[in-house]
Amino acid sequence: MKRIPFIIIAVVLAAQPGFAQNDSMLSDDVKNYIGYGAIIIMLLLFLGVMLVLLRTFKVLTRVILKSQGYTNQQIEAELQPVKKELKPKGEVWNKLLSLKPLSEEKSLLIAHEYDGIQELNNPTPAWFMVLFYSTIIFAIGYLLVYHVFDIGQLQDAEYKTEMAQAEVAKKIYLSKAANQVDENTVKLITDPALLAEGKATFKSTCAPCHGDNAQGAVGPNLTDEYWLHGNKVNDLFKTIKYGVPAKGMPTWEKQLSPKQIADVANYILSVQGTHPAGAKEPQGDKVINEKLAAN
Repeated sequence: MKRIPFIIIAVVLAAQPGFAQNDSMLSDDVKNYIGYGAIIIMLLLFLGVMLVLLRTFKVLTRVILKSQGYTNQQIEAELQPVKKELKPKGEVWNKLLSLKPLSEEKSLLIAHEYDGIQELNNPTPAWFMVLFYSTIIFAIGYLLVYHVFDIGQLQDAEYKTEMAQAEVAKKIYLSKAANQVDENTVKLITDPALLAEGKATFKSTCAPCHGDNAQGAVGPNLTDEYWLHGNKVNDLFKTIKYGVPAKGMPTWEKQLSPKQIADVANYILSVQGTHPAGAKEPQGDKVINEKLAAN
């Protein structure tokens, strides 16, 4: 039987040249099967060698112990695996929960008895008492923080604070989003609040040239139907943003934000046809106005 592994090795080694010569004639699947088979054979050989070595070690151990004067019974006892002494299953659990085992129940009995019912002198576990007193301390701290010193906010106050913070965040987001607008994406608006902002910006920046009511002064009248650079909201945005240097119209790209320019453009369109007093004579070409509801 001991010669079988060596026969298998010889067979595998002898077959290798044949496999190498016919390698090109074998399919990939066949090659994989041969590879897997070789691996399995090698593992079996390794396992066989390990078993032989183990048996050899045992025989050598017996020989050495016998030469030292051990009897056969002592040798067998020495070769037996050491059994680890296991602790009772409930011992660890009892220690964690500070419980007494059932075997000690009689020693915990209290002397008095009621209707045949006896009571155990089994105190509450320490971990439970720590947890219980922790809840009391937490409750006292909560009472002082939220109801006595008003350090923390109750739910209704916290809700109002969070809503105020959300409103601030909303305004910041809208302001950033509004400043992403340009002459290609600007839209007509009818929101009175935004038109009022546009009016305020117009009076502070545009009124010196176009009049307080856009009736025209140095610059053209912006309330009639005549236009020099287009009457679309996109045209107005572009004119305000880049200006018309050849005619003295400055660029406001660096002084005003995109949102402010959009608000001014929409305000100008909202005052179409208002016919303010002292309006300047028409300039440019007459076109159909892109008009909003009057503010």
